[in-house]
Amino acid sequence: MLEIKTLRTPDERFENLPGYPYEPKYTEVPDGDGGTLRIHFVDEGLSDADPVLLMHGEPSWSYLYRKMIPIIVNAGYRAVAPDLAGFGRSDKPSDRNDSSYQRHVDWMQAWLNELGISSITLVCQDWGGLIGLRLVADRPDRFARIVAANTGLPTGDHPVTEAFLKWRKFSQEVPEFDVGFILQGATQTGLSDDILAAYRAPFPDESYKEGARIFPSLVPISPDDPAAPANRKAWEALTTFEKPFLTAFSDKDPVTAGGDRIFQKLIPGAKGQPHTTIKGGGHFLQEDCGEEFARVVVDFIARTSN
Repeated sequence: MLEIKTLRTPDERFENLPGYPYEPKYTEVPDGDGGTLRIHFVDEGLSDADPVLLMHGEPSWSYLYRKMIPIIVNAGYRAVAPDLAGFGRSDKPSDRNDSSYQRHVDWMQAWLNELGISSITLVCQDWGGLIGLRLVADRPDRFARIVAANTGLPTGDHPVTEAFLKWRKFSQEVPEFDVGFILQGATQTGLSDDILAAYRAPFPDESYKEGARIFPSLVPISPDDPAAPANRKAWEALTTFEKPFLTAFSDKDPVTAGGDRIFQKLIPGAKGQPHTTIKGGGHFLQEDCGEEFARVVVDFIARTSN
């Protein structure tokens, strides 16, 4: 098979981003076709501290966690925030057909294997959950606890929200996929021009957005979706996950509304946990309520550590 063709955003696009002083770290992972992909991640805090894996979704990148990383590190933990392939400073497949749900799981699994961390607290939102929860299902022994926010693990066996269907249609049909416009539309607070520019930074032009564009179409919305069997299998593993599992959804996200109740009902580790609804947060609650969300995470780790 031919190697996957990728684009790499020039480094100067990431200079002097507000609130994001972090030194880039990189790992090469197999692309599945004989080549490699470069995955970028932020890695802050002591290397031997318990790691908090912060997984972003669509179409954001690790910049989304900039308000949370200092709070997590100051609490004594190691904050690790990767950019999914196609996003941030990670390599971007230039053909949308090279992106599949399974491939994204495989790429992040390979990255996690290379990093070699354990006793992980997973913090996941949007596609950070669709991929991150698959990582948990594959290797639950690596994870100490999970915090799920505005995310899900759909199998196509149940209806998705009307808001998601509208978003899916928009993503495929809009001539210009304006990442700043999308981020602003899914937050409750007004974002300044420099912050919007930071969210747009990974994508110099439309050719860099092929992976970002295809993501909404990779979400299983019918039982015969190619990704549905793997997600059903992942749910089988998650319904035996007895380690602490917390939901911290926000109250103003029409896309994932009600998804927290599914986790609370089906995952044993969610029983008796102090599940919270973060007030005033849109879909990207890290942007609207990042400091509050970080404190929820830090408190949860402290409360559930032996």
